[in-house]
Amino acid sequence: MDAEMKVLTVVGARPQFIKAAVLRKVFFDQHVDEKLVHTGHHYDHNMSDIFFDELGIRAADYKLNLLQRSHAGLTGEVMLGVENILEIEKPDWCLVYGDTNSTLAAALAASKLQVPICHVEAGQRAFNREIPEEINRVLTDHVSDLLFCSTFSAVNNLKNEGIISGVHHVGDVMYDAVKLFTDEVEHHQLSEMVGISIPEDYCLLTIHRSETLTNREKICEILKFAADNSNNLEILFVLHPHTVQKIKSYGIELNRFLCLAPQAYRAMQSLIRNSQLILTDSGGIQKEAYFHSVKCITLRNETEWVETIECGWNRLWTQPDYKGPERPIPEFGDGFCGEKIVQIMKGQK
Repeated sequence: MDAEMKVLTVVGARPQFIKAAVLRKVFFDQHVDEKLVHTGHHYDHNMSDIFFDELGIRAADYKLNLLQRSHAGLTGEVMLGVENILEIEKPDWCLVYGDTNSTLAAALAASKLQVPICHVEAGQRAFNREIPEEINRVLTDHVSDLLFCSTFSAVNNLKNEGIISGVHHVGDVMYDAVKLFTDEVEHHQLSEMVGISIPEDYCLLTIHRSETLTNREKICEILKFAADNSNNLEILFVLHPHTVQKIKSYGIELNRFLCLAPQAYRAMQSLIRNSQLILTDSGGIQKEAYFHSVKCITLRNETEWVETIECGWNRLWTQPDYKGPERPIPEFGDGFCGEKIVQIMKGQK
């Protein structure tokens, strides 16, 4: 059967691999010709290739070999690489996710070639232009043709910026992934999955954002906060490669933490599900905590996922603890976000 539509998907970082797994499955089921570009933004095996293997994503059709790691260098290299692939494939859509440098680079390359752009997770705003991801979100949204929003606040954010055409609230594709790929595991199985003995009760800590890792003082402040707000539970610290590099360069000791390497998707979801509290600067993990009904403290001064705070599941580390009842967040959808996205794309081709 001939494909009804041709899509070039560009991914570069862990959360995007997970979202791409959901859409890639729907594209296959609905006979969409999708080509996947892995930009190499996350080049560590545990941060990239392992997700393709574990989630059953077909291998990337293209993989870029990036040499630069600065914001400008990485963005420029991805633009050139994606531009070449777009000229070869001539897709109906260029599909991008989230707010990484790879996302913005692919969107800019597509816009220059007049290839229509779909942005999944459009309209999210932290309202802090000092955050690189905020610039990436805003610029990507303003060159996109179809903007798929996870929340109603995202739709309103776009409206306030004058973007109305092509905007659709579809729910959150990460909820689709949790429903599709998360397994129930016993405690002893979890220890086997991660390769160390996991305490019965623990807090889970992750940090990776550039603003979190700015200097030694900032990291030490966050680690002290985590220790002081862990309810006297042991803290499992899942360490991003960039975080390890920074901590080593600053000579920071992690004796009070139980440290783990980056985890595969199912293991990480199990760690989240079985924890008593999440402490993170990750946007995706804030939502995953909610999906698993676990309270979260966000180690930032703002968040783009305001619904998690408004409904009592999350708080910023600068805010007092929330004592009220947690409420559901129905606008994240019903686990069929991927199907909605593909149907809209087909209708607009």
